[in-house]
Amino acid sequence: MSSTDAGPPALDTSVAHIARVYDYWLGGKDNYAADRAVGDQVMQAYPNIAHSVQANRAFLARAVSYLVGEAGIRQFLDIGTGIPTANNTHEVAQSLAPECRVVYVDNDPVVLLHARSLLASDPAGATDYIDADLRDTATVLSEAGRTLDFSEPVAVMLLGILHMVGEQDDPRAAVAALVRAAPSGSFLTVSHPASDIDPAAGAEASRRYNAHAAESATFRSHAQVMEFFEGLELLPPGLVPVPEWRPRSEIEAKTPSNLWGGVARKP
Repeated sequence: MSSTDAGPPALDTSVAHIARVYDYWLGGKDNYAADRAVGDQVMQAYPNIAHSVQANRAFLARAVSYLVGEAGIRQFLDIGTGIPTANNTHEVAQSLAPECRVVYVDNDPVVLLHARSLLASDPAGATDYIDADLRDTATVLSEAGRTLDFSEPVAVMLLGILHMVGEQDDPRAAVAALVRAAPSGSFLTVSHPASDIDPAAGAEASRRYNAHAAESATFRSHAQVMEFFEGLELLPPGLVPVPEWRPRSEIEAKTPSNLWGGVARKP
């Protein structure tokens, strides 16, 4: 698999990384003191952060269930995978249609160490893991093409990752390149920390994170996140706080969250 071709990348545990901080908020064990320190700083600014990331995982499961069950999608490109927990994309997809093919992309060495669990595919389908950066769309697409057929619809999943791409790196161009490579009938799913759901808490949370982490986070407004869906057909209920995207219960719908989320179809 491509992630091991150049040997494992160096693991720096002295600086926080978003995948490991996220793991800490989810109650995982694959994090280090630096990750927990930053996680606690953010939690002080935004006490509902754990609920928010849990809501993001639930949104992922609902979106994948829709894409497989109602939209008939059988291929997924999941970028910004994070450390595996329960209900990963391939687990949800292949539980509904075992033949689903899923490619994961991340650039955290800790995620790479867990790639084996991400590759535990149903024999009828396939999974792969690519050690790459969202900003390097050429590598992502060429490597993903070993497992996915880009002449058939693909669901591009960008959950909790685009805020790690600053404006200087033109995240909209990266998204546009991914969408351009996928045929008509493909889908884009995005979740993104909001600068305008709880503005004061969001600003302080991002400030605290950026002061100590390896990469800066950029929270964006509803209007800014909408720009990622340019040229696509946004599905009802539109771009909404992630708990409000087709919730399965009233309790789920009311989970505190500071994330915008939406799913759109390429005409």
